[in-house]
Amino acid sequence: MKQITSVQNPFIKSLVQLQEKAKVRKQTGTFLIEGKREIELALKVGYELETILFLSDIISEKQLNDLTIKPLNVIEISKDVYQKLAYRDTTEGILAIAKTKSLALSNLKLSKNPLILVGESLEKPGNLGAILRTADAANIDAVIIANPKSDLYNPNIVRSSVGCLFTRQIAVGTTEEVIAYLKANSINIYSATLQDSTEYHTQNYTTPTALVVGTEATGLSEKWRTESTKNIIIPMQGEIDSMNVSVAAAILLFEAKRQRGF
Repeated sequence: MKQITSVQNPFIKSLVQLQEKAKVRKQTGTFLIEGKREIELALKVGYELETILFLSDIISEKQLNDLTIKPLNVIEISKDVYQKLAYRDTTEGILAIAKTKSLALSNLKLSKNPLILVGESLEKPGNLGAILRTADAANIDAVIIANPKSDLYNPNIVRSSVGCLFTRQIAVGTTEEVIAYLKANSINIYSATLQDSTEYHTQNYTTPTALVVGTEATGLSEKWRTESTKNIIIPMQGEIDSMNVSVAAAILLFEAKRQRGF
């Protein structure tokens, strides 16, 4: 089995680049996954692994074999190398290089009565990760990111979603493409916006539904407001007029789930 002990190793340096630069992830069609649970979730939905890197001080070869992973390469790394690559100290001493998947809208496979969350121009990895966790908790059909500002395979998003990047279907597209897709599939659009809106709990989400949220700073673009089935608002009773986008998404999704009998 190959071993790498130096952080100056060219291959390790290339992995640092893979972590830090979306351009490199796009060029190579690969990204890094950190943690046993995250790797298992990725494998469960068909992500292909190229290489496993593990720290034998934390995870044994037997535990590695128990994961039923079949990558092209398995490399034992030193503690220094692991600390250079890992974001957390609690990820079971294992990382994987995985191949990215197409995130095209045409790849989505929806149920007969889908519930979808759309986020427009979301850029903070923590918010995206929290939204993906909420989407998993609500067991919705898909998450669609319109006009993405962040690469979804950014390690911060992989980490903050605690693997939920892999548990829901995800697609990206321009706002125009996403709206066209939803309309072509007869999915009602409910846009969370301040303008021309009605309180969210008064609407019926038991039919094919897309709930759309934007950034706290700028909200949704005009296109969503004019193309929606209905604009909706979460009543605010304090001094401010907005809340964290991941919190707003959770409120809307679980109202839809409540109406659908969970």
